[in-house]
Amino acid sequence: MTPGTIAALVVLLLVVLFAIVVVVRTIRIVPQATAVIIERLGRYARTLDAGLHILIPFIDKPRAVVDLREQVVSFPPQPVITSDNLVVSIDTVIYYQPTDPKAATYEIANYIQGIEQLTVTTLRNVIGSLDLEQTLTSRDQINGQLRGVLDEATGKWGIRVNRVELKAIDPPHSVQDSMEKQMRAERDRRATILTAEGVKQSQILTAEGEKQSNILRAEGTAQAAILNAQGEARAIQQVFDAIHRGNPDTKLLAYQYLQMLPRIAQGDANKLWIVPSELGDALKGLGGVLGGLQGTNGTAEHAQNGAPSAVPPLPDDDLFMPTLQDPNEALAEARRDAAGASAEAEDAATTSVRPGAMPSRSAGHPRGLGPVDPEPGPSGSPA
Repeated sequence: MTPGTIAALVVLLLVVLFAIVVVVRTIRIVPQATAVIIERLGRYARTLDAGLHILIPFIDKPRAVVDLREQVVSFPPQPVITSDNLVVSIDTVIYYQPTDPKAATYEIANYIQGIEQLTVTTLRNVIGSLDLEQTLTSRDQINGQLRGVLDEATGKWGIRVNRVELKAIDPPHSVQDSMEKQMRAERDRRATILTAEGVKQSQILTAEGEKQSNILRAEGTAQAAILNAQGEARAIQQVFDAIHRGNPDTKLLAYQYLQMLPRIAQGDANKLWIVPSELGDALKGLGGVLGGLQGTNGTAEHAQNGAPSAVPPLPDDDLFMPTLQDPNEALAEARRDAAGASAEAEDAATTSVRPGAMPSRSAGHPRGLGPVDPEPGPSGSPA
């Protein structure tokens, strides 16, 4: 191969390489959600959107490629002092999106670093006006203030801050221990209150149950007392009828009376024995029995001849059999009597206290009688 042929091949190769470079610099394909800043001879010319674009080679030059999607950046923990002089460590997360690629390229050299420093300074200003309790409980308020300040400052940079979040707020370890103790004490207080409420309800229910039990027990005692009284009344009536049927005389009654006297003095606790006043009458009757034997025989013969006795016996058909009353009805009747007595007492008290009230009718004359006639005067007319 001659030197002329080699030189021609080298020149042809250089021409092909130059043509390829020209084509590459002329055709520019921009992907979706991406913007390319083009400078012409060192000066901003235009912004390329997504698609195919033709550039002037060696004259138009891409300056920067800007991603238009929303970006998320997390900043390292920053020490911040609260209003009560406590140092807390706060992690922040920023959600931003470039809206003007030209401003993001020419207005600030590094907008990520600018957003970070602006976030730190704004966070210190906001947290510096709050104490620790407000800082821990006011995250939404802090997020809103940070977003407003950052959005206003980054607007001229072509950046829009969508959200600002506080990822973590870490107080000092000593403060964390105090907070844990406070939380434990609060939970113990709530548990004590709940226990006291439970004991209170239990005591109330127990008292209600005892009340109902006492009421039922009193009702049963009242009914039992009524039944016992009715039974005793029936027994007394039967004994009384049996005595009258047996036709006892005074001598037998006096003898029984003397037999019952020793029983009164029975018992170790009896230190004093009182002689009843009826003992003389009983002794008189007994003396009459022992001294007048003939009169007693005559009386007996007189009784055998059909003479009527002092106490005529009752026939068997006239034996009184009392009817027992229902306990509920007896208890209700007793309650009605008590209520009526209370009402009469209240009426009497009201009448005596009322000024200018007329005296009661029963105060000046017997109960149930009419008005007493006035005594006649000297002329026979009422005084």
